[in-house]
Amino acid sequence: MSDRDVAESVVMIHQFLKEQGYGASAKALRKDFKKMFASELPVSNGNGLTRTRRSKRKAGSYDSMFRKKTRYGDDDDDEVNGFDEKTGELPIHTKLFINNKFVESISGRTFETVNPATGEVICDVDWASKADVDAAVRAAKKAFPTWSTSSGPYRRDLLLKLADLMEKHKKRLAEVEALDNGKPYQVALNIDLVLAIKCYRYYAGWADKLMGETMPIEGKYLCYTRREALGICGQITPWNFPILMQAWKLAPALACGCCVIHKPSEKTPLTGLMIAALAKEAGFPAGVISVLNGDGPVTGEAITRHDKIDKVAFTGSTGVGRRIMKAAAETNLKRVTLELGGKSPLIVCNDADLDQAVAAGQLGLFLNSGQCCIASSRIYVQDEVYDAYVKKAVAFAKKRRLVDPMDDGHKDILAIQGPQVDKLQFDRVMSYIEQGKREGARLACGGVRSGTRGYYVMPTVFADVEDDMKIAKEEIFGPVMVIMRFSTLEEAIKRANNSEYGLGAGIMTRDPAKALATAHRLQAGTVYVNCYNVFDASAPFGGFKQSGQGRELGPYGLDNYSEVKTVIVELGSAKFD
Repeated sequence: MSDRDVAESVVMIHQFLKEQGYGASAKALRKDFKKMFASELPVSNGNGLTRTRRSKRKAGSYDSMFRKKTRYGDDDDDEVNGFDEKTGELPIHTKLFINNKFVESISGRTFETVNPATGEVICDVDWASKADVDAAVRAAKKAFPTWSTSSGPYRRDLLLKLADLMEKHKKRLAEVEALDNGKPYQVALNIDLVLAIKCYRYYAGWADKLMGETMPIEGKYLCYTRREALGICGQITPWNFPILMQAWKLAPALACGCCVIHKPSEKTPLTGLMIAALAKEAGFPAGVISVLNGDGPVTGEAITRHDKIDKVAFTGSTGVGRRIMKAAAETNLKRVTLELGGKSPLIVCNDADLDQAVAAGQLGLFLNSGQCCIASSRIYVQDEVYDAYVKKAVAFAKKRRLVDPMDDGHKDILAIQGPQVDKLQFDRVMSYIEQGKREGARLACGGVRSGTRGYYVMPTVFADVEDDMKIAKEEIFGPVMVIMRFSTLEEAIKRANNSEYGLGAGIMTRDPAKALATAHRLQAGTVYVNCYNVFDASAPFGGFKQSGQGRELGPYGLDNYSEVKTVIVELGSAKFD
């Protein structure tokens, strides 16, 4: 038997002891296991480094305001209080959230999460293995029969309570989102948190309105449908909008009565765990929500291939989306919804309000440091206004300020920019900038790193870009604006649709008939007319072509988490004695 086989056996025995109530024995076994095998099981932390055992460092290197507020719990796999006993403030959690408890990973593995504004480690976070996913699934299976048949008003009230708690702690949540993700505090507070709270309240309103229909059929029968909870749902969310993307997935699933196993991105794991603590405080039963930290190849793979998970929802790259569909097909044919990449066109016509068009392009591209799947990353401008548009776009880009995410003094939230999320993403963006230069695009501004600390990229504008250039075809996911010229609207529509993606699109014109006709021809899940990046929980969101399948938000989002059951009752034998 190899050391790996022995290690897996120890993990299984440890889990059995925990389930049978032998906590002390399980703890001792785990400690022995870590001593024996730590050197045999190196763990990548996602930043090119490795860790082989749990660090005893409690805070890492980051702002002292967080150091005193971080709680890691004791050495036991036991429940950690949701709030700091002295301050009443929501602490940073780093363990796994399973069965309404914060617990260490069974293997003891951890990874680091990094502050993108400084490149410094914030803290170590537990790394969920397949055994941890199994534990979360067992908790969900135990909770599902009661939770899925609970009343709609009960689920409604819990979702509203969760939204209220997020409102109460929104400043703290925004602080940690800014620390872990790098987006400016004011953006997190006034955009991400506002939209997330509204999303939970929106689906709370649906929880008591999930109705079937009655339809007449031939013969003496009563035929009606029921909308029932789909089952246990795995949800894998990205790092660009951690709190908001968690809300988009959790809220409709919980409204429908599903149990959820959520994996936040390993780049930004902290606020997802804080929302889990608030969900427990709100009163959600044990097993209904689990939050498991980890990477895609280990934790994500365990979720997508688990034969007791009924559905997977994923937001991320198209390449990973393909692998998730394959895993679902090769296991239990679980339901899959995907919100994937984009290379969204924005068409600016000669008759557009130019200032409005420039503002839409700026918001559409630079929001969230360009790290937005629906970003207006291909801007087509008609001949007559092309030069004027480029001049204004460059002027706007130069006015943008790169800021410390933790500085809460910036009020113009649409004119500030934080760093890219990590070094990997920073290097990716810089490589596309260099590619644009090599291919002959005109660099109108930016194109360089800002400072030497953290992962800041100066707002960048490329003009005179051709459709066959790499920066015009591939998703950059950074603050790089790409501007191209067109002559006729027919030409612009054809070029806009000539992409493997179809997440978003936009048209800027004063002519309503032209706007609507163009909107109907653009192959995209969302088309903006004289605006961009407008989001609302009522408006469905999703993509055409390789930008995904299924829709999130609005009433359509409920379809992802419910099954329709048809019931037919024979009435012909009724007697009226």
